[in-house]
Amino acid sequence: MRVLIVGCGYVGLPLGIELIRLGHEVTGVTKTGNRSNELQQAGIQPLIADIADRESLNQLPTGFDWVVNTTSSGHGGLAEYQRVYLEGMRNLIDWLSAVPPQKFVYTSSTSVYGQTDGSLVKEGSITQPVSETAQILVQAENELFKAMREKKFPAIIMRVAGIYGPDRGHLFNKVVKEEDPLPGKSDKLLNMIHRDDVVGCIVTALKNGRGGEIYNTVDDEPVPQIHFVRWLSETLGVNMPEFDPEAEPPQSKRAATQKKVLNRKLRMELGCQLKYPTFRQGYTAEIQRLQDAGKL
Repeated sequence: MRVLIVGCGYVGLPLGIELIRLGHEVTGVTKTGNRSNELQQAGIQPLIADIADRESLNQLPTGFDWVVNTTSSGHGGLAEYQRVYLEGMRNLIDWLSAVPPQKFVYTSSTSVYGQTDGSLVKEGSITQPVSETAQILVQAENELFKAMREKKFPAIIMRVAGIYGPDRGHLFNKVVKEEDPLPGKSDKLLNMIHRDDVVGCIVTALKNGRGGEIYNTVDDEPVPQIHFVRWLSETLGVNMPEFDPEAEPPQSKRAATQKKVLNRKLRMELGCQLKYPTFRQGYTAEIQRLQDAGKL
């Protein structure tokens, strides 16, 4: 298959590498030329374009079999969310509609669920987040739903939980550094997934997913922060820190929610097999990697 990946960052780059390993021809869109060499070294054909600029998309080739939009805001604020996620989505749909791909996979976020009562969340659960950035993600999804209805656009939405893995995991890093106290409430529920499993789930969605479907892309075990941090502390052999609810940053994207995101549809209907079903397996691998590299 000819595959186009929009956003070759923390998820998009290893996704491209895995698709090449599976025998696909992969092209990657990057906003600047700074990453072109890195993409080429990975075997990914780089293309430079800004999806928020409709005209720049006209310079790109068309006729891709699969397209994956895994772009991110780069930790930007509200304006960057609007530009990248909403305007970018509209532009991609408009550009691709002339020669639609067989499948279009979009990595959205579980932050579109605004539940605060600790309830179980399925794909059909209501999406009315309080966060302004999450509201923009809902609007971006709505652009896809509209394209599905009106243009039969073959979109699959993957609502991805908090991603951790190599060089990523803010709570993990705080525990390693023995920061005390930690910001937030001890009973705050964490919904997570390892980066490698996000890649695997996207590949499975490209192979087996049906247009019009939504999949919560999360591991098997939502966990309260205190249980997660206690396991980390014991595993690393460091002191168990306290929690300080007053120290939670007001801009935290998931701070206002409290929910358990379920992955039954991902597992049962899409058939995803997780390499790291819970944080224990995933962080054990990360701890071992850091120890082998002499970084822990």
